[in-house]
Amino acid sequence: MLRERVLVALALLIVSVLFVFLGGWAFTAYLTVVLSISAWEYAHIFQTGGYAPSRPLLTIGVALLILSRAAFGLTISAGLLGLFTLVSMTLHLIAYERGTESAALDFVIGLGGLLYLGWVGGYLLSLRQLPEGQWWLLLVVPIVAIGDSGAYFIGRAFGKHALAARLSPKKTWEGYFGGVASAMVGGLVLALFWQRFCPAITPALGLGFGALLGLLTPLGDLGESMLKRSFQVKDSGRLLPGHGGMFDRIDSWLWAGFLGYFLVLWFGL
Repeated sequence: MLRERVLVALALLIVSVLFVFLGGWAFTAYLTVVLSISAWEYAHIFQTGGYAPSRPLLTIGVALLILSRAAFGLTISAGLLGLFTLVSMTLHLIAYERGTESAALDFVIGLGGLLYLGWVGGYLLSLRQLPEGQWWLLLVVPIVAIGDSGAYFIGRAFGKHALAARLSPKKTWEGYFGGVASAMVGGLVLALFWQRFCPAITPALGLGFGALLGLLTPLGDLGESMLKRSFQVKDSGRLLPGHGGMFDRIDSWLWAGFLGYFLVLWFGL
């Protein structure tokens, strides 16, 4: 199981790095596919619980939010988000009239998915579009991966005190702080390598990014656990052996892209 998990993670890492360097519409297309699959899985989690958010609208909406951000920027994308909100309400009004008692909650669930995956997830694209964005993205996302790995192995070896017993019983405070320390070391080491290509990425900045991302991005993982455990769902999907679904894999990336974008704007440029 661990071997399978490592191999899949390595393959996904290689593919992701390739598209990060390609940039432009190649990266946009890749991110659109990843987030659209995650949106499909997000809707499936709630459908398992007996709710009926509009799966096609959510999936297509997330895809168009990413594509519009790439083509026209945040202003048009924000307008599109408003349009999808109105369309979603209209669809669920009709659904309620036809007897769907959960229509109001279905509307809120769909709107949450559009915001979380389409709007917040879109900051991974915005981060790549910044000057030297490929290097910033290759600092931010690997920091999260290193922190996750550190938390997993340190938690297994030394974990005794539950971090969030209801959300994720296997996670411990020892693992959490081990993950933060790993993220800080990872950020420092990555900065030492990337500084030759992007001088703005200093070791001090790498260490600081590692600390902040290590502290905050685990909330993305716990947030997805909250959604799944509410309906006794183990994984969001079966696309990635050893990992579950795409949403399972990128839950912390969503936080990393948003936080990383503003950290770079405030401290990196």
